[in-house]
Amino acid sequence: MKTDAMNWIPKEISWLSFNERVLQEAQNESVPLIERVRFLGIYSSNQDEFFKVKIAELKRSVLIDEENGTDRGSKAILKEALNRVKQLSIVFDKTYQTLLQELASHSIYLLDETQITPDQKVWVKKYFKDNVLKHISPVILSESVDLIAFLKDKYTYLAVEMLKDDQKPQYALIEIPTDKVERFIQVPSANRRDKVLMILDNVIRIGLDDIFRGLFDYTKIKAYSIKMNRDAEYDLTSQLDRSFVENMSNSLKQRLIAMPVRFAYDKDMPRDMVRFLLKELSMKDFDSVMDGGRYHNFKDFIGFPNVGRDYLENSKLPALSSKDFEASNNIFEAIKRNDILLYYPYHSFRYFTELLRQASYDPSVTSIKINIYRVARNSRVIDSLIDAANNGKNVTVVVELKARFDEENNIQWANRLTDAGVKVLFGVPSLKIHSKLCIVTRIENDKHVRYAHIGTGNFNEKTAKIYTDFALFTANEELAGEVENVFEFIEYPYIRPNFKHLLVSPINSRNNIYSLIDNEINNAKAGFKAQIILKVNNLVDKGLIARLYAASQAGVEIKMIIRGMCSLRPGVKGLSENISVISIVDRYLEHPRVMFFYNNGNTKLYISSADWMTRNLDYRIEVGTPILSPILKQRILDIIDIQFKDTMKARVIDQDQVNEYVKRGNRRKIRSQIAIYDYLQAVESGINKEAITEESLAQEPGSSDTQITTDEIANDVTINNK
Repeated sequence: MKTDAMNWIPKEISWLSFNERVLQEAQNESVPLIERVRFLGIYSSNQDEFFKVKIAELKRSVLIDEENGTDRGSKAILKEALNRVKQLSIVFDKTYQTLLQELASHSIYLLDETQITPDQKVWVKKYFKDNVLKHISPVILSESVDLIAFLKDKYTYLAVEMLKDDQKPQYALIEIPTDKVERFIQVPSANRRDKVLMILDNVIRIGLDDIFRGLFDYTKIKAYSIKMNRDAEYDLTSQLDRSFVENMSNSLKQRLIAMPVRFAYDKDMPRDMVRFLLKELSMKDFDSVMDGGRYHNFKDFIGFPNVGRDYLENSKLPALSSKDFEASNNIFEAIKRNDILLYYPYHSFRYFTELLRQASYDPSVTSIKINIYRVARNSRVIDSLIDAANNGKNVTVVVELKARFDEENNIQWANRLTDAGVKVLFGVPSLKIHSKLCIVTRIENDKHVRYAHIGTGNFNEKTAKIYTDFALFTANEELAGEVENVFEFIEYPYIRPNFKHLLVSPINSRNNIYSLIDNEINNAKAGFKAQIILKVNNLVDKGLIARLYAASQAGVEIKMIIRGMCSLRPGVKGLSENISVISIVDRYLEHPRVMFFYNNGNTKLYISSADWMTRNLDYRIEVGTPILSPILKQRILDIIDIQFKDTMKARVIDQDQVNEYVKRGNRRKIRSQIAIYDYLQAVESGINKEAITEESLAQEPGSSDTQITTDEIANDVTINNK
């Protein structure tokens, strides 16, 4: 069967529906106030990426259609998407104003330069001279300045207008140095109870005269906020006389001068100034030009400080220890005893870093292989790999240079690893490597024994604190052997290994998933129970959606948790009435991919690095593994079941993607991200899971010490489609 337009939601529209769910958390009064403000930052960061990636793709499609005289629907989708963005922007602005009022009710004030007292203004001017002025280097706009080349995507700017009498205005740009100065500055208040904050932009506005006076002749000066987003794509055309790393470095330079896809400006900016900037940026009729408020880099609100009471943000919670690892003398002893499953951020990430640390100097270890997609800025993972190389281990690291927005970091890591004597591979040029694999080989009783990690998330200490992800540690000979074969395929892509257990894109994932779905269809037609449970970030692949529609029509029960884009329309009579979908957006980013197939009672369950998107199945190296341990399989099912019982943070994804919260009715309040922590705490304490009843899961948020925390949220942690 084919999916036609009526049965298919464009991924760009579905993505905006997802980001609306993020915005809902900023509106949700049950969320602590400071966390609500931070959700505005997450929403804004997501929206930036949406323009840099999704809108940029649509605009390229429109250009291609115009050039070829074709119409593939991109222009209509672009128009619908931009209209939806404008609608959400109105909601965003209203939410921001509401949150400012609520902050004020808690004696927290976010003030601009017109709202502070004279004494506070004196303090701010001194702060500006002492801490900010040294980082300010304005660019005076003239015909010799290439504005497109100058503006950086990740920064926000103040566009300055200097006026004198009837003379032509002089324009200048100031890059707001948020990488050197805190964006939110606490200003002393006469009332000790009041906490006054100023955004760095407004501090600079107060200091405008200190920047320009004496160098420029003006009688009036004013600054307006602007922000630009560029197309995030890049040209990977290789050249025979340059290495792949050099090509990637040059590609990054291309991105810096990529054409703008969005220009946002202060709605109070004079029209002549707007026209001047648009002309300099070569913005076209179909480009996204948006007026708005004074601030355009709202993603910095992800780090909004809590200067008030502790209850205004999520309470802290230590990560859980693993009883399996703790009961062993070393990491390898624990894994050899039985497969171990960790679920971040509930479990500590230190067991993985400890695996590498011990492997770096263990005399029995001969080799370490790992693939890196995104790592933390100060990565213990990288440090241990270098230590291992220094200790004479054979260390192979596959570095994905095309990890979007992390390319530059990964080039630096690759160079550092190479300098340390690590064998660095860049994989297959035509395939992005997104798998989460590590394998350590030891000599035990004169035999090579492999210890493998197969996961759904990156080897990143920071994101492991706020992304939910599964990590399987196993010494199973067949699974570990197939992990070794994946690394062989990466290094020698002309070799195509056979995989009996692992789902490996682009080799066998799609066909195996088709077969698993078809098996459920056949069982349903034969009158047997048939069920599919799926948890992924995104479901947009048309082939898989068509298969799920066919399964629904055959009578297969399909339950799904889709965090982000969902192009499938559930609950449509005659098409998908047996498919139900929810989405959970809460303080942790739901990130794991899980597939369950009832298989006539001989159940099969996989965890995977791959979303159900065409790119993940056909154009990336992704790896999924079956969970062979019945205990671990049931543990994952228990966690998924808790999420399906969520009555506080789950939204129903219906055929129109209205984003209504799941109706609780007379059911207890269950917040799954809290309930899962309690469940895992009981598991690690040795409590029988049957003793964990639905009543024990139904805790009011804030009623106990076992609350989940987003911990430290950084700018590189956004709820997006990574």
